[in-house]
Amino acid sequence: MPSILGANTLSSGFDVANSVRLEGRSSSTRMEYTAGSASNRRTWTWSAWIKRSTEDSASNFQVLFSSTPTGPAERIMLENDFLTYDHDKAGTDFSVRSTRLLRDFSAWYHVVVMKDTTQGTETNRIKMYINGVQETLVEVQEGFPGQNLESTINTAAETQLFAQADGEEFGGYACEVAFCDGQSLAASDFGEFDEDSPTIWKPKDISDLTFGTNGYYLKFEDSSALGADSSGNGNNYATANLATTDQSTDTCTNNFATLNPLIIFGSNNSEFKEGNLVYDDSRGDWRAAVGTFGASSGKWYYEIKLGGGTYHQVGIVGTTSPTSAANLIDLSQVHGGFSFYTDNGNLIARTDGSTISGWASGNVNTTAQTNDILQVALDMDNKYIYFGKAGTFVKSGDPTSGSTGTGGIDISSDYTTGVVAIPGVTMYNGSDGSLNFGSPAFAISSGNSDANGHGNFEYAVPSGYFALCTKNLAEHG
Repeated sequence: MPSILGANTLSSGFDVANSVRLEGRSSSTRMEYTAGSASNRRTWTWSAWIKRSTEDSASNFQVLFSSTPTGPAERIMLENDFLTYDHDKAGTDFSVRSTRLLRDFSAWYHVVVMKDTTQGTETNRIKMYINGVQETLVEVQEGFPGQNLESTINTAAETQLFAQADGEEFGGYACEVAFCDGQSLAASDFGEFDEDSPTIWKPKDISDLTFGTNGYYLKFEDSSALGADSSGNGNNYATANLATTDQSTDTCTNNFATLNPLIIFGSNNSEFKEGNLVYDDSRGDWRAAVGTFGASSGKWYYEIKLGGGTYHQVGIVGTTSPTSAANLIDLSQVHGGFSFYTDNGNLIARTDGSTISGWASGNVNTTAQTNDILQVALDMDNKYIYFGKAGTFVKSGDPTSGSTGTGGIDISSDYTTGVVAIPGVTMYNGSDGSLNFGSPAFAISSGNSDANGHGNFEYAVPSGYFALCTKNLAEHG
């Protein structure tokens, strides 16, 4: 499958600034629009860029777009990781799906579904595209719609739902969501292959498309009105239980690191929340998780806001495959694991499951509690890691000291040339924490970006350090 553009470094490239973060899994989050009048019920196209954060629900599907709030008659969804179009109405039941799976929780996908029942050839009545390539569709139930069959979409007073339907919500990020009423369009109307890297699919400016009477274009650019329509039609989506912090800068043109729900350590399930930025150990056992991105070179910065509980760890690991994942007690026990550890409020640093010499609680001389923000500065060029709290690096740490490593921890024995360091966290006994790789799920009171203008952090990013996102990794990773 063609890949999504990782870092739009072309000066002429189209950049997407914002996305919306959706919780999924039967949350009370809602985005809905009710058409004032009927429009074209035979022809329309829906397009969105999505990044998954939750696995399928108990019924094995997540709805992306639906025509009704309960008992949906028409919907686009992920079913068992396949992109699926389903029409569920007495006498006209049919369903088709893609042949490829959308399983990568670190990647952005572009999905397009076109419906045009005026077509004489039945296989032309529903078309799907993933990352710019048209799918060969599999008939799941009763095949394709009959000629001139009318949708429940675009019925007068019919509610359209985005990423929610009857408790089967999509969990993840979405940007550049568009509905073109009366238009039979292809993926090439919404994106294009990069001239220099022809296997890379990237978005393009769609503001000049014809959106039609009930069409809309959701850019999520206003955090106080995330459902605002940018098509000029004023077909705004009403929202419920979406906060201003649900606006994200994690987009299809600058993909930020999150935690990876497919790689977890420990014996009991914990919860990934808020677009895989919050890790919540609600089960009372030790659990560890790692990030979606890592680095073997460059200098990187991230933060964690401590939630409830008394045991949290943040740091790095050198591998995601320990010998006995089920018996992992803490992050520092993984090969190459270095962590900043809150133990009943005391802060220490650990590796190999033990306190690092000179980094016991009395030596670090600081404590931590709920809502405190810890800092990590990772220098993969000089092989040091620095830990801090509330804007100050402990032990007089100076992340800009280079090969001197002032106040840092030497990680060179574990991170030889080419070895990748991956961010990680551990929670225990009801603890939780919210990672900030540059697109936080919590409110920032000050606002600091890196030297490239990427990221939104509570504290100043050390000079020469960068947020873990694809634009920065393309330049410094």
